[in-house]
Amino acid sequence: MKLISWSKDRISELVQLWNKEIGQYFPMREELFGQNSFADTNVCYEASQIAVNAENKTIGFIVAKKWQDEIEVGLPANTGWIQVLLVHHNYRHQGVGKALLAHTENTFKQSGVTRIILGQDVWHYFPGIPSVLQQTSAWFEHQGYQANGKAFDLLSSYTALSYPKPNKPGVELSLLKKEEKSSLLTFLNRCFPGRWEYEAIQYFKHGGTGREFVVLKKNQHIIGFCRINDASSPIIAQNVYWSPLFNEALGGIGPLGVDEQERGNGYGKMVVQAGIHYLRERGINRIVIDWTGLVNFYKQLDYGVWKSYWYYVKDLVK
Repeated sequence: MKLISWSKDRISELVQLWNKEIGQYFPMREELFGQNSFADTNVCYEASQIAVNAENKTIGFIVAKKWQDEIEVGLPANTGWIQVLLVHHNYRHQGVGKALLAHTENTFKQSGVTRIILGQDVWHYFPGIPSVLQQTSAWFEHQGYQANGKAFDLLSSYTALSYPKPNKPGVELSLLKKEEKSSLLTFLNRCFPGRWEYEAIQYFKHGGTGREFVVLKKNQHIIGFCRINDASSPIIAQNVYWSPLFNEALGGIGPLGVDEQERGNGYGKMVVQAGIHYLRERGINRIVIDWTGLVNFYKQLDYGVWKSYWYYVKDLVK
């Protein structure tokens, strides 16, 4: 076994390995893998590696990221993310995973990273280790990673022909218009700086027109938003990553948020309901809400737990 550089030339082998090992839970597509593990500016090529056997066949890989984008949204420069670490089942318990992880951790240390998070990277696949991969959790714990919370993906299915858009005096719900782009970005910078702001910036850079954003307005000013996604979105978004598991179109809701000054008025629930309304208008019967801890809140809207994940972190410098 030897480690070689992270290279898109091997994308077919990498995706085949992914699907062989975890494809029954998380089916991977080359388009998605290319988007998240190569095209993202924040992929740390020095810290990412591919393990090959004596026949030069891919038997494992690790994808690592750190903040490298020139866009400043306040994400920490001293944090490293491990997007995925995967080893072929025939080559486990032979030191392959440890060699990959050691390379990443050492490279991170040399570049000033002091904390490593499993998942949660920009253009992440997972918010943590999927709960179905219990052996993976145990393995990382042996490597010094600590669990510190849990997140969930939720799912709901619809059979009714329509889903009404909520209505409340004094506020207006609509899809974002092209000319409202700067207003949305200003709102996000003020109320939700960081990851959500960055994702919106990237959305527009990739040709987004506004159809993926529901906005809540009061006196013509945006006070809330909800992202909605489907197969026609310009970027494959987190809540529709695993759409190949279904034989019908899948839609996604989230993230979403309301100006802190306007909370307590039921606007959060309204903006989600508006998101459902617009996706149902597009003929989508199954909708996923990804990476949330608000299980009871979404239960009110008939969403139940579909997948769950454990957060893991490791501090390199105490």
